[in-house]
Amino acid sequence: MNRIVKKELPTQLWSAWGAFRLTRSTHAKPSLRPVSDHARSWLNGDSAAYFESSYVDFTQNPRSVSAPLRQLFEEIEREEVAHGATTSVQSTNVKELISQYQAHGHRRAKLDPLGYAQSVSDSSTVKELESATNMDARILDKTVHIPNNTYIGAKIGVLTLRELLLRLDGIYCGPIGTEFTHLTNPEEVDWIKRQLEVERHAFVDENRKKWILQRLAAPSTLESFLEKKYSSEKRFGLEGCEALIPCLDVIVERCSQSGVQTLVMGMPHRGRLNVLANTLEMPLKELLALFDAKLKIPEQLSGDVKYHLGFTNSKLVANTGKKIELVMLPNPSHLETVNSVVLGRTCAEQFHLGDTRGDKVASILIHGDAAFAGQGVVSETLQLSGVSGYSVGGTIHVVVNNQVGFTTNPDTYRSSAYCTDVARTINAPVFHVNADDAEAVTFVSSLAAEWRAKFRKDVVIDLVCYRRRGHNEVDEPSFTQPAMYKLVSKHPRVFKQYADKLIKEKVVDHNWIAETQKSYQNSCEKAFADSEKITVLPPSLWENSSATSESDRSVAATGVDEATLMQIGQALSVPPDGMALHRNLKRILTQRKDMLSKRMADWALGEAFAFGSLLKEGVSVRLSGQDVERGTFSHRHHILHDQEVKGKRMSVLNRVFENQAEYTVHNSILSEYGVLGFELGYSLRRPRRSLVCWEAQFGDFVNTAQCIVDQYLSSGEKKWGLQTGLVLLLPHGYEGEGPEHSSARLERFLQSCDDDEDVCPSAEELANPHFAQNQLRQCNWQVLNPTTPANNFHALRRQLALPTPKPLIMMAPKSLLRNANARSSIDEMLPGKEFQCVITDSSVQNPASVKKLLLCSGKVYYDLVKRRQEDGLQQQVREPGVTALPTWSSRYCRSPSFASNSWRHSRMIAFGRNEKSSETQQ
Repeated sequence: MNRIVKKELPTQLWSAWGAFRLTRSTHAKPSLRPVSDHARSWLNGDSAAYFESSYVDFTQNPRSVSAPLRQLFEEIEREEVAHGATTSVQSTNVKELISQYQAHGHRRAKLDPLGYAQSVSDSSTVKELESATNMDARILDKTVHIPNNTYIGAKIGVLTLRELLLRLDGIYCGPIGTEFTHLTNPEEVDWIKRQLEVERHAFVDENRKKWILQRLAAPSTLESFLEKKYSSEKRFGLEGCEALIPCLDVIVERCSQSGVQTLVMGMPHRGRLNVLANTLEMPLKELLALFDAKLKIPEQLSGDVKYHLGFTNSKLVANTGKKIELVMLPNPSHLETVNSVVLGRTCAEQFHLGDTRGDKVASILIHGDAAFAGQGVVSETLQLSGVSGYSVGGTIHVVVNNQVGFTTNPDTYRSSAYCTDVARTINAPVFHVNADDAEAVTFVSSLAAEWRAKFRKDVVIDLVCYRRRGHNEVDEPSFTQPAMYKLVSKHPRVFKQYADKLIKEKVVDHNWIAETQKSYQNSCEKAFADSEKITVLPPSLWENSSATSESDRSVAATGVDEATLMQIGQALSVPPDGMALHRNLKRILTQRKDMLSKRMADWALGEAFAFGSLLKEGVSVRLSGQDVERGTFSHRHHILHDQEVKGKRMSVLNRVFENQAEYTVHNSILSEYGVLGFELGYSLRRPRRSLVCWEAQFGDFVNTAQCIVDQYLSSGEKKWGLQTGLVLLLPHGYEGEGPEHSSARLERFLQSCDDDEDVCPSAEELANPHFAQNQLRQCNWQVLNPTTPANNFHALRRQLALPTPKPLIMMAPKSLLRNANARSSIDEMLPGKEFQCVITDSSVQNPASVKKLLLCSGKVYYDLVKRRQEDGLQQQVREPGVTALPTWSSRYCRSPSFASNSWRHSRMIAFGRNEKSSETQQ
């Protein structure tokens, strides 16, 4: 039962209560005369609570209260009618009524275009809303004071209860259902209330209505045209959610108005072709050419299905007169994989523009309903939204809610009330909207873009629609959703619905509509004719591929002068002034200083040399992953923390040189899939001017990011022409940590190399001075297991020296980080030195005495050296370190040049590797 707050009851009622209370013992008839202050003081405590409850009971059932109370209440109501007095609603608290609508009105909103799905009503909150609105008809025409928790009627101050309920119902239970009262910032809640309760009723003029109709005609006509020309082709069309096009158009328009210059977008296959054509304005002839089975794919590419391809275009926004770059990233079949890739690309764009707030670059993600609810990477990506180093100033999420996942109904593909409920975890507002109400869609789209511009936070639009056909155009949906598709077959398209509405309003006539459709139809026919002249995959879809580059094939030098290395080493070995460091960290810095004095470097120092020298050259460096600031094995310490001042920290490598590039190192959230995708996206921007590294806490953690590895890193260039120099640092090796924290699954990466191990290079190929460079140019990635800090140093610097960016998969060390033998002389990093694919074992004095040649890499090299010494076989077994795999393996051993090497007298050649027993095997 709702309690009525004392201050909201009319003064007359309290006066009557006082009179009734004073005369109750004598059973005298209560009077409406004023009462004394003494009597009024009795209106507190339990008596007042009883009186309030009794009056509520009276309004619901007059016979439920005693005869004296009923007589009193009836007399008061007659008095109110006689004097025309305004009153707050006695049957319920007006403020609470409004709050119920604001919090739970979306559960009764008319969102489903088909009327097929039931409203979300399995909650006590819905019962509360129903109770609050279930009022006696006698009080609906009473006027009520408007409380301060709403903007409805705020200018006039009073409304009849009937009018208030009509407005609340239209705003919160109409074609738009809004979830926003879970937000913790009162300013954000108030802003949304104002937009819904005031701006929602802004007049939509005739020109805007015509524009909306035109933007619905474009996708509708295109889908019909594609159905006519390519009826048996899979297109994953937009039919049933054509409103996505005006939705995106409005977002682009509002973002342009707020100063955004670049929008990075990601989406799944459904509706992708329509969005490419109508939002990104991809030439229609190029889009239609993709349907030609005879279309030639450049030799260096494998190509991909048309509904996975990306596209970039600079588009003129008519309403602003400004150009905005729209970037649609390619996406594999794995739904939602592109999410964090888009955020990474957006973050990189912002970084290189110095856009710290996201004013110039923003992101849009389009999702499917089942995928948004079911794919874990969605949650991982959302969690990045407010984390330093990963936030992009808010992403606009648009869910194309078909209300079915392939053949699975919502009650099966999720447990939550809405498919968007995961977004509530980051306090994002959610705007559910009926996709058949075009004006509501454009309003919500504008609202979402304005939210992002004002608050720099994520926002979700849930476009509740339907899928006119099956999962694809050759699929039969009635096998599994017969009832739904009976409704779909009879349901008019949104273009026709809105056209009929505007005809009724006399905004347009039938001739105007016919001309609009004919104009777009003619454009499609012309584009179709032009598409038949296109015989090769359009360059706009693969022009970023390294195969198009004719730049110098030589690899730039990677050696660095000693003075630069020493300056970097000094910065990392001397405690900075004004910082109270941990005593153990001071010891580590002292050890570094001692190494420098001996002109030696361990693994951590060699890595720092590579990063610092690149920074000096103007190359930005980004290192991301779990605990990378310190390093999983407490070896890096690139961020120093003051032990006495809370929150005081210092990034050492940002204070080495004047006018150096920026070094960013960020501990990530506990995620591999989402974070690796983010870094992959980040590395796509300016790959020749930035080094981007992701480090796994342990190498096997990359398992949960396998989708990014397979779909983007290993094959992205071949499928889509993507260029990335992303570095994966994967701690690897069996060292007593058990099966989970040992192997980085090196064999998986080797199997994914586009390299034929049975093809040996000819003598002529090996003699080519560009042989190694050609191999790098043609490979899909590099897989390295470095053996020395110097080779690691050159490998990292070589990422920026390659003529063509290539991913680098690095088996990073663990025990070698503190192995006293795993040291390199600074001489090995000076000018003239370079990365070595094979490091010759110089300890053997007489090569002719070698009986066994062991090829090995990484930690196992040091294990073999130790075993050789223990067995006294120093001159009989030789262990050259093989770093680059599989380039230098059986291929090189069987090549003609092998015979000319100093180990040609070896009787046995074997490959040494590290096994689970931690023993060296052959």
